Amino acid sequence: MDQTIYDIGLDRNPANHQPLSPLTFLERAADVFPDRVAVIHGPARRTFRELRARSHRLASALAKRGITRGDTIAVVLANTPAMVEAHYGIPMCGAVLNAINTRLDPATIAFILDHGEAKVLIVDSEFAKTVKEALAIAKRRPLVIDYVDPVAGIVGERLGTLDYETLIAEGEEDYDAGYPHDEWDAISLNYTSGTTSNPKGVVYHHRGAYLLSLGNIINCGMAAGAVYLWTLPMFHCNGWCFPWTMSAALGTHVCLRQVRAAPIYESIVAHKVTHMSGAPIVMSIILTAAEGEKRKIDSPVTFLTAAAPPPEPVLAAMKAAGFAVTHLYGLTETYGPAVVNEWHADWDSLPLPEWAAKKARQGVRYLPLEALDVLDPHTMKPVAADGEAMGEVMFRGNIVMKGYLKNEKATRAAFEGGWFHSGDLG
Repeated sequence: MDQTIYDIGLDRNPANHQPLSPLTFLERAADVFPDRVAVIHGPARRTFRELRARSHRLASALAKRGITRGDTIAVVLANTPAMVEAHYGIPMCGAVLNAINTRLDPATIAFILDHGEAKVLIVDSEFAKTVKEALAIAKRRPLVIDYVDPVAGIVGERLGTLDYETLIAEGEEDYDAGYPHDEWDAISLNYTSGTTSNPKGVVYHHRGAYLLSLGNIINCGMAAGAVYLWTLPMFHCNGWCFPWTMSAALGTHVCLRQVRAAPIYESIVAHKVTHMSGAPIVMSIILTAAEGEKRKIDSPVTFLTAAAPPPEPVLAAMKAAGFAVTHLYGLTETYGPAVVNEWHADWDSLPLPEWAAKKARQGVRYLPLEALDVLDPHTMKPVAADGEAMGEVMFRGNIVMKGYLKNEKATRAAFEGGWFHSGDLG
C-alpha cells in the first residue's frame, strides 16, 4: 500500500491548515489590544487599531491602482510610521516590499528599481535628490509617491504627482484580499551590497518572515508589551523582521530617523525602551555621548548587535551604562539574525575577561533555524569541532531565502548540497 492509514481521508482543509504569514500578527494585536500604542514618532502616537486601518487603506489603495500578486513596490524611507505601514499594507495586497537602502548611490538605486521591476516607488522627501538622479538613469518609471514626515518637517523636491497621505485616503480600511494564498509567496525583496558586481536580490517568503519574527521574541527575551527603539534601519533585512515581531509581541515601535546619542537616551527614558538593535558603531555613539546627552537608565535595555565581536572594554562600558548586549549573526539570505549567543546564567559570575570572551561569541542556531554547521565546502562534511579546523558556515531551514531574483545560477550555487553556503569562515 502506497499510503499509511494516516494519509487516507485526513487531508488539509481551511479548518486545519492556513498559510503562515506575519500579517496575521497585526490583525490579532488590533483585535486584542486595539487602543494600545503601536507606534511612537515624536509627539505622534498610533494605536494598533489605527495601524491596522492605515495598513488596510494602503493595501486597498494600491489594489485600486492595479497592484496585484507578485508586483514589486519599492520604498526609500527612513524609520518612520510609513515604513512600518509598508511592511503590512504592501504584502497585504499581494505585492512584494522592496525596502531600498537610503545610503545607496543613484546608479545602484536605479539598478534595483529596474531589476526588481518596481511598479510603485514611495520616497521620503529627505532622499528626493538622490532618487531623482536614480529615476533619470533607470530604464523604467514607476508610479512615484511622495512622503513627507510630519514630525521631521523635511521637505525635498516633489518627484511624483501623488503624496502618501492622499494615497492612504483613497483606500478602504475594511479591505481584506486574504493574502497570502500560499505561505511560499514572496513577501519582500532585499538587495545584498554589490561591492564588486551588481547586488543580488534576496527573496523572502511569508513563512520565513513569520517564523523569524517569532524567533526574535523567544531568542531575544522579549516579553509581551516590549518597547523597541529603531536604531537599526528597517531597510536592512526588513529590520531583522522586527516590524512584524512587534505586533506579535503586542509591543511598541519607537521610530527614530537619525541615530544620535541625545534622542536615543531621551527615547529610552521617556518610553521605557526594552530592546534595540544596531551595529557596533551604535554602541560607540551611545558610549561617547556628551555628559549632557546621557540619561540614567533604570532598567537594563537589551542591545542586539551583529558584525564583529565587540571588544572587552566596550562590552564592560555598555553593561555599566545599562545595556545588556546580545551578540547575533546572520546574513541578508537568512532574514537577518539566525544565530544567537544563548547566554548561560552561570557565566555572569565569571571574571571580566572571561565574561567578555563569552559575550563576544556568536553562538548557536536561532530556534526557527533547523540546522547550522561548519562544513568543508568540497566534501560537505563537518570539520572537526576542535577550535582550530576551518570550514564554511552553512545554514538549513525555513528562515533561509527563497533564492536570488532572476539569478538561477547563483541560487543553485548557494544551495548546493542541500545547505545554504554563507561564504563565511567558521
